Amino acid sequence: MDKKDLRSLTLDRLGEELVAMGEKPFRARQIFSWLHGKQIKDIDDMTDLSKELRERLKIKFTLNNIKIVEKFSSMEDNTVKYLFDIGDGILIESVLMRYSYGNAVCISSQAGCRMGCTFCASTLGGLERDLRAGEMAQQIYEIQKDTGERVSNVVIMGSGEPLDNFDNVMDFLEIIHHKDGNSLSHRHITLSTCGLAERIYDLAERRLQITLAISLHAPNDEIRQRTMPIARKYSFDAVLKAAKYYADTTKRRVTFEYALIKGINDSRENASELASRLRGIMCHVNLIPVNDVEENGYIKSSEKSIKEFAQVLTDKGIETTIRRKLGSDINAACGQLRKRYKENRGV
Repeated sequence: MDKKDLRSLTLDRLGEELVAMGEKPFRARQIFSWLHGKQIKDIDDMTDLSKELRERLKIKFTLNNIKIVEKFSSMEDNTVKYLFDIGDGILIESVLMRYSYGNAVCISSQAGCRMGCTFCASTLGGLERDLRAGEMAQQIYEIQKDTGERVSNVVIMGSGEPLDNFDNVMDFLEIIHHKDGNSLSHRHITLSTCGLAERIYDLAERRLQITLAISLHAPNDEIRQRTMPIARKYSFDAVLKAAKYYADTTKRRVTFEYALIKGINDSRENASELASRLRGIMCHVNLIPVNDVEENGYIKSSEKSIKEFAQVLTDKGIETTIRRKLGSDINAACGQLRKRYKENRGV
């Protein structure tokens, strides 16, 4: 029987497990605090538990500790890219971004990705496996330990599709928010999806106060299907309908991510069509200069085209920002460092 990862259990589930072992429910809060407050790495480090209980925990549970394999610090903007080994040689990436308002960490929710978006390096090797809730949390814990600095914002926008790993991501959101753990406000968490419509409805019903970011990258079905295979399952209208439901249900503004690719989706006509489709949704658009991934041959739009695209949206009443490119000198884009590391080692 495979052991459960102790760090991936929510407080309620941990309590259920302990009661089933014949233990008092209050032990769950003790253990949860050790794991997510003090962030220990060994069951034996829980020194206020009896040796007998610790031995019983080791029989039934494991603590899967992720390890830093490589770390690169940008000379341009203090961005730091981390490559973690989560066990069995499986690699994931995280990025620390420093802003005036605090530190933000972009974490992975899966090792690899099966969504197949043609502008993203994360999907090139397919999906290796889902991450557990504790492995998502540990990316934050390890970066805080490495830097000695508090992480105030989290973006679930690294490798993987969070809504394709729904249950584990929901457990992570509960764990990282808990007052006996890292106590991170849901309002400081952004979850990015390529548009799994039915899961957006499921997320809305949770009534969480996280920010939902939807990777749109096109103003219509034709262009979206050329760049995002998932668009063949969920139409443009279906994704927008789900986004509006999320905004109306949670009262939280939805962010639409739009990667600008030269000659594909960056014309003034594309911008005008996008603005007309988004009318009536509480949202804002985040324009992203596409990352260069040599396998797809895409070229980033010119600065002139990016600014013109943004101006069209703004003139039509759509709040728009242009994402500042961070860590370009350290392969900070999703999947780039992991891909390069494997290539260098012939994996």
